Amino acid sequence: MSDILDIILHLDKHLAQWATDLGGWLNAVLFAVIFAETGLVITPFLPGDSLLFAVGALAVVPGSPLDPVSISLLLIVAAVLGDAANYSIGRYLGPRVFSREKSRLLNPVHLRQAQAFYERYGGRAIVIARFVPIVRTFAPFVAGVGRMDYPRFALFNVFGAVVWVGSLVALGALFGGLPIVQHNFHYVVLAIIVISVLPIAFEWWRARRRAHQ
Repeated sequence: MSDILDIILHLDKHLAQWATDLGGWLNAVLFAVIFAETGLVITPFLPGDSLLFAVGALAVVPGSPLDPVSISLLLIVAAVLGDAANYSIGRYLGPRVFSREKSRLLNPVHLRQAQAFYERYGGRAIVIARFVPIVRTFAPFVAGVGRMDYPRFALFNVFGAVVWVGSLVALGALFGGLPIVQHNFHYVVLAIIVISVLPIAFEWWRARRRAHQ
């Protein structure tokens, strides 16, 4: 666990080393990480936001094997395919997983609640989830479990992927080369994580206020 934390907090240095060691194969590794983080519910611990920021920073370094436009397009595809796969897994496994009426966690009541939630908030939830660690891994799975209409899901899936990947790679390209960022990258990562969870914290606060009114 400490090794994973070290990689996340010092992702800029590790990414630069991987670029030296892997060369063009780095593209495949980055594709796999983004696909797994968004497409597999068993890998929510993988870096997402910080990785995209570090990719943007590395892509503008002279001699880098990464091209900012090409890598952005590649990772957008990875994010779209990841969410699509996660949705399909949830849609296929949902009726099987939520089949026990007496289960306190995995029962049809929760399935119907998930379906109602995504009928009401589906698009916004999927787009916002892109920017929230861990939540972005589970959101498409729950959308599939809740049987959200796939064309609607696909629209917000693509839109969310473009905004998520494009904005963070662009921010990395713009600010990742600044000395203050390079010398304090671990603080930047922590700031990205804090900012990422603010939307959910705000929604939780609003829900608490409505509950007490």
